Amino acid sequence: MLDGILSVHKLRWATSRQYSINVDLFSLGIYKEPENLLSMKPSYSRPTVLSRYFFASLLFPLVLLSGAPLTRAQDQDDVIRTETNLVQLNVGVVDPQGRAITSLSQNDFTVYEDGVKQRILHFDPANAPFSLVLLLDVSGSTLSFRPQFKQAALRFLDALAPEDRVSVIQFNEKVKLLTGFTTDREKTGYAIDKRADGAGETHFFEALKYALTELDKEGKQRRKAIVVLTDGLDTQLRNLDRPLLAKAQNDQEAIAAIDPKASNALNAVLTAADRQGVSIFPLALPSGDPKRLPLPDPVINGIYYAARARLQILADRTGGRLNDIQRLDQMARLYAEVAAELRTLYTVAYQPAGERARTGKWHEIKIEVGHPELIVRTRPGYFAR
Repeated sequence: MLDGILSVHKLRWATSRQYSINVDLFSLGIYKEPENLLSMKPSYSRPTVLSRYFFASLLFPLVLLSGAPLTRAQDQDDVIRTETNLVQLNVGVVDPQGRAITSLSQNDFTVYEDGVKQRILHFDPANAPFSLVLLLDVSGSTLSFRPQFKQAALRFLDALAPEDRVSVIQFNEKVKLLTGFTTDREKTGYAIDKRADGAGETHFFEALKYALTELDKEGKQRRKAIVVLTDGLDTQLRNLDRPLLAKAQNDQEAIAAIDPKASNALNAVLTAADRQGVSIFPLALPSGDPKRLPLPDPVINGIYYAARARLQILADRTGGRLNDIQRLDQMARLYAEVAAELRTLYTVAYQPAGERARTGKWHEIKIEVGHPELIVRTRPGYFAR
């Protein structure tokens, strides 16, 4: 029992110490994920066991006497761990003709938050690998063209860099992980072609939250993105939007009745994406286009316009891009364009100067490059939540 108590305290100390070292190395851009402490094999030789008990007999009174200060130190570590999160940005740079510029270095970038210049702590060139979630809408609205969207998703895999790690997740009324992150394209291809299937409701924002949870496991230094094929018509949000439209007499009143930005589900996803620096690239299916409704009325129009507006907000706020699919035969090309765009993005990370309390305040981000003629695109800022 004594040995177990000491092992726990030594493990806590080692974890706390390892974290302190990681913060310093991370700021230098040379941090590497530590090995799992629990996987380290202890030595059971006789001298080691004897010395362990001898050491325990000396330290046991100190452990008992210092229990309260140790707890306070661990609490402080928790605070540090929360407050030292970097702001990570995926950044695209193009020339005036729209051609991607992929040859810039860290010294070419300057980051401002709320007008204050920030020190760049981490930089990835455009050819650095991504961790990607390929999110597939297998609700009832995609049944009629399921073979086409599977082929388009397979084309997307072909266009990725070999080192990109991909996870495939499908969603309808349930969210299901088809394969975890891997560079094995045969495995991800099988998941798309043979395992992706379903019908029913569309729990789009639940799927986004699940995807962000999976991406969080990839570590802080990974470049991250979500590419999602969907009409954006989340069933749960439709049910929340409908009562707001009860008094709408025309399309204008219906559109004005819903504030897409006020959605709790949307803001929860944006907050999680901000903390990880995840860019979201929606491929919006024509079935969710409010301009294509066969029998529109104010209520249906209001719901569809709000859903499409939320897709646009997801892309704009995270530094991604919304791709409208006008025809189903465009899916493969748009998937390939997203894959190509990912290979042109830089990643820049900085630690905001000063304290950053989570008060919900908006912090504006601006990035400049050393060539005034170039055009820079990234997310516009974040709410400190």
